[in-house]
Amino acid sequence: MRVQAIVALGLVALLDACAPTPGAAVDSAGDSVSARQCFNVSQVNNFRQGRTNQVFLRVGRSDVYELNAAGGCWDLDFANQLAIIPDLGGSAGSRLCSGDAARIIVPGSTAPGSVCRARVTRKLTAEEIAALPDAQRP
Repeated sequence: MRVQAIVALGLVALLDACAPTPGAAVDSAGDSVSARQCFNVSQVNNFRQGRTNQVFLRVGRSDVYELNAAGGCWDLDFANQLAIIPDLGGSAGSRLCSGDAARIIVPGSTAPGSVCRARVTRKLTAEEIAALPDAQRP
């Protein structure tokens, strides 16, 4: 009897995980469409530092994503390159979505490089991209 109860609870949890959430949109076929905006790190073409601990990524031709670092992202304003690695628990593979955590690695000139944690905040709209100062627009 106890095993049956555990199996039943597992089945309920599994079905609950498949149900649409209040924040998710539903398309005409009734499938859940995530409101999170995602990109693949291999599609990042450029980056610029915004305010302190803020990074803007150019993804593809026209998308710009904002990341906010938790501190320790020194040398971003002088960096020519960086690596973005999704943290465990984020989306699978090299895909990052709004709300996901990642590590930003900035190679250093004298040290192996600095690593800081960041979170994908959002995808900017076309109006927000146009309003960015030139120095912050990737």
